[in-house]
Amino acid sequence: MNQLDNQYSGNIAVERPADDVDIVERVRGYIDQGDYGPGDRLPPERQLIGELGLPRGALRRALDALEREGVIWRHVGKGTFVSRDSLADAGDWVADLGRQLTPYRMVRARLTIEPAIAREAAMNASAEAMTRMRIALERASAAANWQDYETQDDKFHRSIAEASDNLLLLALFDQLNKVRRAVAWGVVTRDTVRPPQDHSSFAEHEAIADAIERRDPEAAYAAMRAHLRSVSSRLFEEE
Repeated sequence: MNQLDNQYSGNIAVERPADDVDIVERVRGYIDQGDYGPGDRLPPERQLIGELGLPRGALRRALDALEREGVIWRHVGKGTFVSRDSLADAGDWVADLGRQLTPYRMVRARLTIEPAIAREAAMNASAEAMTRMRIALERASAAANWQDYETQDDKFHRSIAEASDNLLLLALFDQLNKVRRAVAWGVVTRDTVRPPQDHSSFAEHEAIADAIERRDPEAAYAAMRAHLRSVSSRLFEEE
């Protein structure tokens, strides 16, 4: 289950601790006030730690949050890049599109784009990319609560876009993901503290990862499509 499932199965906003919010805003301000345009690479992590006076872990959490928002994107081995300019107003178009887009249309968009990304991942995934994918799967399975699961679930789906080794596809995935969060899905209560062991997305995710690891593009495409259809089925059955 990716965060599309998360919206269906609770739509519960996850609040970061106040300190983390302050750190995210500090890093956002650093980017906004710097001479950075879309596509510009940020300084390396070591330099950011020194300039911002942050511990490594706090900086990484802030960068994770900004990446999920679409402010930045990262490519392993190449660095961290600014996604856009006018950072202060960057959420406006997403919120506006989210208000206009129905859940059904959002699902159709995902069914069009994400299976194709999975197919590309099967042709291009590196050993390092597969490791990130497997780590996210293992941590999702071991998550003690829904919030931890959702974090790892999100990382799994993004790791597939990273595995495509195509920066444009990764950028498209990030923007799609951001719009998805802005769509009003409704509220569904959860009956368990954490995903049950037989949660269907566990097996669906394994099938996707297995196909990518086997270098089977069509199987990866089909597995991702089956997963998104399963998610869609759960959504509309629960409405």
